[in-house]
Amino acid sequence: MDAVLLNGQPLSLDSIESVAVHNRPVAIAPEALARMTAGRNTIEEILATGQTVYGVNTGFGKLSDVSVPPEKLTELQFNLVRSHAGGVGNPLSEPEARAMLLLRANVLAKGFSGVRPALAQLLVDCLNAGVHPVIPEKGSVGASGDLAPLAHLALVIIGEGEAFYQGERMPSSDALRLACLAPLTLGAKEGLALLNGTQAMTAVGALCMARAQRLVRLADLGGAMSLEALMGTPAAFDARIHNARPHSGQIASAAHLRALLAESEIRESHREHDTRVQDAYCLRCMPQVHGAVRDALAHVTGILEIEAGSATDNPLVFPAAPHEALPDAVISGGNFHGAPLAYAFDYAAIVLTDLAGISERRIDRLLNPDINEGLPAFLSPDPGLSSGFMMAQIVAAALINECQVLAHPSSTGSIPTDGGKEDHVSMGMTGALKLRGILDHVERIIGIELMCASQGIEFRRPLRAARHVESALAEVRKIVPRLERDRILAPDIEGLSAAVRTGAFNAWTRD
Repeated sequence: MDAVLLNGQPLSLDSIESVAVHNRPVAIAPEALARMTAGRNTIEEILATGQTVYGVNTGFGKLSDVSVPPEKLTELQFNLVRSHAGGVGNPLSEPEARAMLLLRANVLAKGFSGVRPALAQLLVDCLNAGVHPVIPEKGSVGASGDLAPLAHLALVIIGEGEAFYQGERMPSSDALRLACLAPLTLGAKEGLALLNGTQAMTAVGALCMARAQRLVRLADLGGAMSLEALMGTPAAFDARIHNARPHSGQIASAAHLRALLAESEIRESHREHDTRVQDAYCLRCMPQVHGAVRDALAHVTGILEIEAGSATDNPLVFPAAPHEALPDAVISGGNFHGAPLAYAFDYAAIVLTDLAGISERRIDRLLNPDINEGLPAFLSPDPGLSSGFMMAQIVAAALINECQVLAHPSSTGSIPTDGGKEDHVSMGMTGALKLRGILDHVERIIGIELMCASQGIEFRRPLRAARHVESALAEVRKIVPRLERDRILAPDIEGLSAAVRTGAFNAWTRD
């Protein structure tokens, strides 16, 4: 597998996921090493000339007016990392920790942080060796960077804190030793360079969006299967309708639905004698709703990919370029503020919650004997004696209610911190964690729809559904057997949601 070469460039979701989930190797581009060296030389020049520069030889945040003598600069950096490692809660998953290592190394590779190349190299070495910091998921307000999560990441660099290595949690010093790596002694500004940034929220959000991009396309499959089971019409997906309102996501979703529903015996069986003029919105308006979700997710993805290649440290170091009049500069700013991501995560949370809502409406339509087009009540083979999938819709409703709560924006909830110095914060990490929780639920809801729609289609036998729908139904049946009598549904729901998450249905998510 070719290595991902880090040069401070924007990283695609595919690249991030390939490293975080599939352990793709990583290397630093030679030109990035040269830029980092130039940036470090600027910091060394500041130290040699006795200038006072924030983050290099001062305290931090509210304490930025306190000068620190040269002999205390290493202690200053170690104290910063230790004091900020106050995260709480469950550790981030291994893929999320790997994504954080990747993103932080890539940001340092831009050369604007003033760190030695060895610092970025150790992050990459940890990735390639499988040394994953234990990073509690809560404690970041997403303003002066994801300070607490990044401090826990930085602990591993100095041989403190904990790490996972080969599936075992241990002191990071042991993990580094077993991986034949050595910790670093931090130089001036290097602790701050590790802590300032948005890499925790970006890591969690990027992996969420990779899942979400597949999930919105899988919703097309669930909808196509439900349409077949309910003997609906694909007329509403006619390209002429969608070209008349040319939102790109809507056009793509309609085309995907047409492809999924091609060659259907079920459709042909009722084409001539269908008395319904129109299907319900949850069927007829799939391109409009699913397509709008696609467009929203594309917007959020673009923000994440830009952020993955952005300098989010403070202060930023700008070495003088050859043949330019501008001198070396170290400039304080606010690129660590997570507002672009926080707003995007709230947007994604809203649209994914609505995607779950339209799926639940199709589930109800499949089960409700008043509106399910002649299917047995709750898709039970013996309604009355057997409750069938009655509980599946109730579970979906419960999950959607939680999604609706989680979709409340976190980006509007700024609380001043650091003695008022950091008086407006993004809460972007809260948004990323909420988004992850919503995705877990939406995957379950789509799994429930696949389960119910498969049962409904089988009640239309001997007619066959569209070719792609039949192949997806066969995949469902590898995980969940047809319901012949009442059984415990919890393992079926969790089995299908796990299959959705791990890619069992990826063949049907390609437009």
